[in-house]
Amino acid sequence: MKEYKASCDLERCFLCSRCLKDWLPAVAVHKKNYRIKKGQPLFTEGEAVKGIYFIYEGKAKVHKRWDDEKELIIRFAKSGDIVGHLGLGNDPYFPVSATALEPVTVCYIDMPFFQSTLAVNFNLVSDLLRFFANELQESERRMRNMVHMPVKARIAQALLQLQQQFGADEEGYIDIELSRQDLASFSGASYETLFKVINELSAQRMMKASGRRFSILNMRKMTALVAQGRDYAI
Repeated sequence: MKEYKASCDLERCFLCSRCLKDWLPAVAVHKKNYRIKKGQPLFTEGEAVKGIYFIYEGKAKVHKRWDDEKELIIRFAKSGDIVGHLGLGNDPYFPVSATALEPVTVCYIDMPFFQSTLAVNFNLVSDLLRFFANELQESERRMRNMVHMPVKARIAQALLQLQQQFGADEEGYIDIELSRQDLASFSGASYETLFKVINELSAQRMMKASGRRFSILNMRKMTALVAQGRDYAI
């Protein structure tokens, strides 16, 4: 990870957009910008927590080891998002890893300054609490779905969630490039099952796939498939 001399605009990230304007000069002094190449880690599961990362440009995946050979992708992060916050607990080690899906620029804040920032920026604390609550609810929902929801519905839900988060490009593809293994890891499915389901959904004209790009062709049918899966999980 190399320090990047270009400065962020102190406006777009989770931290800066919620800080008092009078605090932003202090942020400018303490922050460091780093450039991470595609496939390189921002931090690794088990690594000691020394600071917090905010995505300035690019996209990253946050993931956790499932066993010796598998991983579960917990979430994806894009410009403006916070990563590394799961290391804020009493155990000073990251419980997850974060890896760049494309060239990523991050704004890094060391832990002592971040804690000082929390002490004087109440809007940041309030929004961070809501963010944690939403992440907990999403985590509980995903765990329930992985146990009860049919895998085809889980994959459909993953595609809908990605489209909601990243939108679509001019050609109608979800605006994030993912390997099929990453999509399988995000859906809680095996690669073989994902491959089979993608072929089924494509044959039904509900979606199409081209390499690392995915497009939802029939939003109504895809949403109905997820709703049926949720009914099954109740």
